[in-house]
Amino acid sequence: MLVADRYRLQGCVGRGGMGEVWRATDEVLGRDVAVKLMLGHEHDPSAAERFRMEAQTAARLSHPHVVGVFDFGTWDGKLFLVMELVSGDSLAGDRGRSVVLGAEQVATVAAHAAAGLAAAHRQGVVHRDIKPGNLLMDADGTVKLADFGIARFVDDPSAGLTTTGQIVGTGLYLAPERALGQPASPASDVYSLGCVLYQLLTGQPPFRADTATALLYQHIDTPPTPPRQLGVPMPAAFEAYLLSLLAKQPEQRPAAQAIADWFTSGSWRDQPMPLPQAVPQPPVPQAAPAPLPTAPVPMPVPAAPAPQQPRSRRAQPPAENPLAAISRRRPRRTAAVAGAVAFVVFLLIGMAWLS
Repeated sequence: MLVADRYRLQGCVGRGGMGEVWRATDEVLGRDVAVKLMLGHEHDPSAAERFRMEAQTAARLSHPHVVGVFDFGTWDGKLFLVMELVSGDSLAGDRGRSVVLGAEQVATVAAHAAAGLAAAHRQGVVHRDIKPGNLLMDADGTVKLADFGIARFVDDPSAGLTTTGQIVGTGLYLAPERALGQPASPASDVYSLGCVLYQLLTGQPPFRADTATALLYQHIDTPPTPPRQLGVPMPAAFEAYLLSLLAKQPEQRPAAQAIADWFTSGSWRDQPMPLPQAVPQPPVPQAAPAPLPTAPVPMPVPAAPAPQQPRSRRAQPPAENPLAAISRRRPRRTAAVAGAVAFVVFLLIGMAWLS
């Protein structure tokens, strides 16, 4: 089947409420594309207008994480939209089974999806329908945003194509302010992305209820259960940041670009900061060990000083030592004895000579 004399349909790859998506070949440019056919729009004019808005909105965006739009027109009474072909599946799972990914993969999904949202928000576009089915992952693991069918421009409230009080979007991923009937904003997309990331980690959305009303009240009032309490192995920093995306107040949620930067930087890994390298210090000389205490040695008590005699006005010579006096008198006695002996000797010599 050849659409608009250019796009040859190869096979249907998906069906939704608004139409079918086919894998096709652009025979003019020789590349694979995806062709989305709008079905039944003749019975729902607003649906046709949304389809046209999707084409116009996506055409304003050119980003690696947003599915590109190449062409739009009417063929055989049907509207068609030609888009970039993503060789992969959506994150919605198959046969009702939710896709569950590890923290590493979910961090990649968060970084890519948030980057695509940031590109849309910079152009004044709010997606308003972030859900697993609108996140496409190719074979290389690159995630792209798709289906801007109910997106609106922030500066054009009439572009929402909703009646008063009507809520457009999927209830499982609806922001609290939208559950209260307030207009969508970039922070609303952030909340929806947080719900999707939560489901990819835990296998279930953060809130579930039997009725739509009960579900909306949970979005408004009930705090989500931290994933680690459900047994999900993930870093504490990742969990805390994810819960900030699910804050009830829009102003408490981070912006899409900040989310992309945070996950791209690897901050979610919760790695401790490296300790500062120790600077080598010169060895400190150790003091000699103190001697063990010994028994105290009794110190001699000094004798009391002798009472001093009062001095006279004229100093007296000190008393002479008796030994010094004897030694001083000894030469005189020796000389006298020696003289007597010499006299006797001479007397004897004279008598001997006379005789």
